[in-house]
Amino acid sequence: MTLRWLICFSAGVLPLCAAAVSGRVELRDSRNATVRNRHDFSGVVIALTPLESKAPSAAAKHAVMLQKDKTFSPHVLAVQAGALVEFPNADPIFHNAFSSYNGQVFDIGLYPPGTTRSVKFARPGVVRVFCNIHSSMNAVIVVIASPYFATTKKDGAFNIGDVPPGQYNLTVFHERASEAALGELSRTISVGPDGASLPNIVISEAGYLSIPHKNKYGHDYPPDAGDPAYPGSKP
Repeated sequence: MTLRWLICFSAGVLPLCAAAVSGRVELRDSRNATVRNRHDFSGVVIALTPLESKAPSAAAKHAVMLQKDKTFSPHVLAVQAGALVEFPNADPIFHNAFSSYNGQVFDIGLYPPGTTRSVKFARPGVVRVFCNIHSSMNAVIVVIASPYFATTKKDGAFNIGDVPPGQYNLTVFHERASEAALGELSRTISVGPDGASLPNIVISEAGYLSIPHKNKYGHDYPPDAGDPAYPGSKP
């Protein structure tokens, strides 16, 4: 089916139409238990960048990455460049979200339960997020130049709405795939007035290597004491 959520409106005398681009992602060669046992293909970001015109600027948008049960939620968050992301702390312990990777370096500092901090993500890139207190906490924020993107559901399905007709560069991000594998999936697609239904996108995790991360000082994490007030966690 190529026609979904077809939206047409008029600007002056020229009709402008926007429709949906849909498809499905399948993950293969995975060592991840969630993928192998539950066939969970969620968390893959599909983005479209227009080739014939400039991507519309982002409105002042907010997104939320919750910290609860020592977990960032959602684990993968896609936003358009210029978005403000809130990091509320819903745990009864201190947290300190940070990123030392080149997608966007930030450190929002240590803050107590029931409070929040925010970061504006100004440029496109992949931002890997960690907590300086809890080594098990990690997440990814994918910052995209255009507003045309979606994140796959558990069954791997995605739907990018309100896409005007034209030529687009399609790119894929998956945290457990190599850059080479993702680069091979990039392609140019044509979107007509009825949208587009894409063939399955197959991503191999065969080349993925998990590398332990350091804390924000570049050091190994100390043992987790299991106490709400961890050593050094008080402001």
